[in-house]
Amino acid sequence: MNFPLVLPTIWLSYLFLLSFVLITCCQVEATDGDSEVISVGAIIDDNSRIGKEQLVAMELAAQTYNTTSNTYKLLLHFQQPTKDPFRPTSLARRMIKTQKMQVIIGMQTWTEAASVAELGRKSQVPVISFAAPSITPSFMPIRWPSLVTMAHNGTAYARCVADMVHAFSWQRVVVIYEDGEYEMLALLSETLQDVGSLIEYRLALPSPSYLSNPGEFIRQELFKVIENTQSRVFIVLQSSLEMVIHLFREASEMGLVDGESAWIIPESTTNLLDSVNKSAISYMEGALGIKTYYSERSSEYQNFEARFRKSFRARYPEEDNSNPGFYALQAHDSIKIVAQAIDRMASGRNTLLREILSSNFVGLSGEIGFEAAQLLQNPTFRIVNVDTKNYRELDFWTPEGGFMSTLPTEKGSGSVSRNTESLSGVVIWPGKLTRIPKGWNLPTKQKPMRIAIPGRTSFSKFVKVDHDKHTNSYEYTGFCIEIFEKALPLLGYDLPYDFYPVNASYPDLVQLVYNKTYEAVVGDVTILEERLQYVDFTVPYAESGLSMIVTEKSEDSTWMFMKPFTWQMWVATGALLMYTMIVVWCLERKPNPDFHGDLKSQISTALMFTFSSLFFAHREKIYSDLTRVVMVSWLFLVLILNSSYTASLSSMLTVQRLRLNVTDIEFLKKNNMKIGCDGDSFVKTYLEKVEDFKPENIVHIDNEYSYEDAFKNNSIAAAFLELPYEKVYMSKYCKGFSAFVPTTKFGGLGFMFRKGSPMARDFSKAILTLLERGEIKKLEDKWLNSADDCSNNSTSESSESLRLGSFWVLYVISGATSTICFLLYTIQSRKSSHTSQDEAEERNGNLSDESRWKRMFVIAKQIYSRKHAPLIHDHQLPMPPQLPDIIMVSSPPTVTIHNS
Repeated sequence: MNFPLVLPTIWLSYLFLLSFVLITCCQVEATDGDSEVISVGAIIDDNSRIGKEQLVAMELAAQTYNTTSNTYKLLLHFQQPTKDPFRPTSLARRMIKTQKMQVIIGMQTWTEAASVAELGRKSQVPVISFAAPSITPSFMPIRWPSLVTMAHNGTAYARCVADMVHAFSWQRVVVIYEDGEYEMLALLSETLQDVGSLIEYRLALPSPSYLSNPGEFIRQELFKVIENTQSRVFIVLQSSLEMVIHLFREASEMGLVDGESAWIIPESTTNLLDSVNKSAISYMEGALGIKTYYSERSSEYQNFEARFRKSFRARYPEEDNSNPGFYALQAHDSIKIVAQAIDRMASGRNTLLREILSSNFVGLSGEIGFEAAQLLQNPTFRIVNVDTKNYRELDFWTPEGGFMSTLPTEKGSGSVSRNTESLSGVVIWPGKLTRIPKGWNLPTKQKPMRIAIPGRTSFSKFVKVDHDKHTNSYEYTGFCIEIFEKALPLLGYDLPYDFYPVNASYPDLVQLVYNKTYEAVVGDVTILEERLQYVDFTVPYAESGLSMIVTEKSEDSTWMFMKPFTWQMWVATGALLMYTMIVVWCLERKPNPDFHGDLKSQISTALMFTFSSLFFAHREKIYSDLTRVVMVSWLFLVLILNSSYTASLSSMLTVQRLRLNVTDIEFLKKNNMKIGCDGDSFVKTYLEKVEDFKPENIVHIDNEYSYEDAFKNNSIAAAFLELPYEKVYMSKYCKGFSAFVPTTKFGGLGFMFRKGSPMARDFSKAILTLLERGEIKKLEDKWLNSADDCSNNSTSESSESLRLGSFWVLYVISGATSTICFLLYTIQSRKSSHTSQDEAEERNGNLSDESRWKRMFVIAKQIYSRKHAPLIHDHQLPMPPQLPDIIMVSSPPTVTIHNS
């Protein structure tokens, strides 16, 4: 007889008989009274920790109900599923048809729940599931009308994980999951993309029950992760506790739970941290977990906890920890849902399913209420940090508020802005790291970072590689190299690296980083949208745009002497000159002998006098004080104009005036002219595809020294360079060339890293610091800006003519002064004329009284007529009657002789 084969058979028979006797006894005990028995089938795995907790919790809930209810009694029938995925369905079928179960509870996976729900639909038996689909289909109430889920779908969990990844600025993650969690994987991938992160590697693991040596299998799979990815952020999806313990044990031995790594363990594991063995927790030290929150302060919970510990120790003495976890509370509430539904069904006409769906109470696991056969209340998670053999609770997380240190005390008490940026608690990371880990396989001294340096560049001031053949060593210098070296101390950590010169085009350098041949490129690499699909860039340390350089020719003009002033300036100066001449002539024609003579000689003298004052060469003597005032304001204006004219003309004669040979891009294309550019850069492709230049008209220029030769031998009519290169070229070859301001802008020059590398962000911060401190400007002056005559040369800009707007105040002052002096002269002349006439009349003394009255009458009449006459010019006014005419009309004068 083969005893090893017989003994298991005997034991199975014994266990089956014992179960049958116990069930029968329970049934007899339940039916001894008048109470109606409600049979409840439970499909749970009591070999697992979750199943053990669920079994004890459900029995305690049934006992509580049975001791208080006189009408109904609950009779629980437990069945254990196996590795066979169809086993739960067969168990449920037997429970419904043979044992006449009125409710089916259990199922820890959605696959099991869906198969049992299909059976419940056909038999119209309510099915309460502890599992829910990762993504809830809209047709679920129609497809499975008898199914009630006591779990939430995976949406909230995926969003919580994505928020954690975003809060710590991790861009690439590795996802580990048990085979079958494909929907959850797709959901997590989508939510990670929403926060700018990606799944770099997917590691699928089978159930440990299918493996003879789970540890060895996991070790081999983790080696593949190390070889194929640099990400060290590991997200473990819903997996069995046994698999998670195997995973962390192997990962710890391989050094993956240390240094710069980060781990996020699943809800199914975190919910068991209260009950799992402490030795298993030690492997997870530093990991973050997401735990379904429930209150432990209620008296109901404390009473349940005491009863649970006592019952659990009695049934499972081999378990070290007897504390209830979330799954125990969930199982307890499921029985309470059925019990309350039975009581309501007794007083109404609704079916058991309807009464179950109408449940509304606060259970041990949280608020219980259903909508569309799913839990109505959104989940609340607690972020925990595993520390040695225990865990520390950090923040809460809700779908509405994100991370928060405390939960709102009242429902709907004011809206709170959603926080997804940071956690408030202090996290102790793997390896006792106190700062946020990079989540990346950082270089070490044993394995330094491989950085490619462009070996062939058009402009050596950016990157230059010198090879010493005697020592076979390389020396790297240039603007880009110094920026990299100045950024290193600002990273906050040591970065071992090695430079490797690579003689490749810039598109090839992008591919070398993308295929992981090199980890970064330090050089003058332009940031383009197309390249961002394959690599990451730092912020630009230099701006970039497309500039066109053309040659210039000297521009000579016979009217150069007219250029210092604009034509408006010349007209205003000439007009004021003539006006000043007229005023001077009026003021000087009587008192000044030089202005006597006929009208022609007077005008020529006045013109010569005023014109010669432009050069301060007038020789005529000035007699009138008013003329002196006019000349002071005029000569002040002349002094300013002379100085400005001389300075402007000198500048125009000193600076060579140039004319461009090419005006714009359209001129080049229209005349089918050849152009030059760097063939290794993207500029050549841009000119062909965007600017529509013919490929045969684009000349490949190897280096910066070849451009001048190409222009001299007329190989090219224009050169197209990126803005940084154009600045370097024009600082050296400024004479005879002109550069157009770029109208096309690019992303600038930056350093290139692998996709998802956190060092791109760290170097970006360092570059911004250098920009703010002015360090990069100093490096530009050192490497890119020339120190010779070109630095002060302005060949592309011509001196502008002086405009009237700059001097109009002086013109107004001079013209106003002349006008005022002329008016004063006119008033003074008229007054002097009247005074002379009055004195002559008094001396004559021959005017009769009648004549005087007539003269006064005529003067009054003239004043009246002038006041009411229309406005006309002075030369149109009638001459006033002269005094001799009045005397002639009057009677002969009477001579009076006074005796002395």
